[in-house]
Amino acid sequence: MPKRKAAGDAEPAKKAKAEAGGTSSQSDFSSNAKTKSGKHWNLKIASWNVDGLRGTVKKNGHAYITQEDPDIICLQETKCTDKDVPKEFTSTVEGYHGYWYSPTEKKGYAGTALLSKTKPHKVTYGIGVEEHDDEGRVITAEFDNFYMVTAYVPNAGKKLVRLDYRQTWDEAFTDYLKKLDKKKPVVLCGDLNVAHNEIDLKNPKTNRNKTPGFTDQEREGFTSLLDQGFKDSYRELYPEETDCYTFWTYMGGARAKNVGWRLDYFVLSDRLMPHLCDNVIRSGVMGSDHCPIVLLLAMGK
Repeated sequence: MPKRKAAGDAEPAKKAKAEAGGTSSQSDFSSNAKTKSGKHWNLKIASWNVDGLRGTVKKNGHAYITQEDPDIICLQETKCTDKDVPKEFTSTVEGYHGYWYSPTEKKGYAGTALLSKTKPHKVTYGIGVEEHDDEGRVITAEFDNFYMVTAYVPNAGKKLVRLDYRQTWDEAFTDYLKKLDKKKPVVLCGDLNVAHNEIDLKNPKTNRNKTPGFTDQEREGFTSLLDQGFKDSYRELYPEETDCYTFWTYMGGARAKNVGWRLDYFVLSDRLMPHLCDNVIRSGVMGSDHCPIVLLLAMGK
């Protein structure tokens, strides 16, 4: 896909830390991020759980896309079909190739979207397992040098009623990603509905094994994925950064207090790590109970 020229003067580590604290500029998203070998980024991918696209548009959240100007943008929890996309959003993403995946039965629930300036070679929906493919949770786009996968992973539910199902999902999804990885490297993004380690949420002790997203089983499921040849790109860059969250409940002024969870990820195949420039949390961007995250890669021959 076409490569872009990077611009900006912010140091990646300092910028990520500032934005994770909610102080990022909402008009200047430039970056001079480089790989460890000194190559500038030329591919920008954004991911955002919009918690209902129509609601985000009403809050003018779609303006973020124009400001960010990503090459690929992935959305989760769209809660609409392609026929229900607000015209304001459609005009914002004019020029992108858009792909939408909605539940087969539950309207206004879950759903994912993938939009790309470059047309993918192939786009598929779901993971090929019937019991997991009726809620519109996974879109895969094949490009020259990688697979782009966006996912909205099932929540374990109140009182963990779907925890058993979540475990079967994690196993099937890991198998799916492993099969892709044998063909081409994988970039996985989205709301993975797990805070992997204690550093990834504000109150680990009071939430462990009580709140969906921080059970031992869900955390072990993510560890198992990483053990199959994948990396959590944010923690590879910022292993000790604290208070870096992507989700805040609407209750109790959690976002203003930065009482949050890091539930949104860019997970990369190991062999893409030399191409990694930065992973930024856009915590200053409003419009949802999640904020966008951005991946910068240096892709080339």
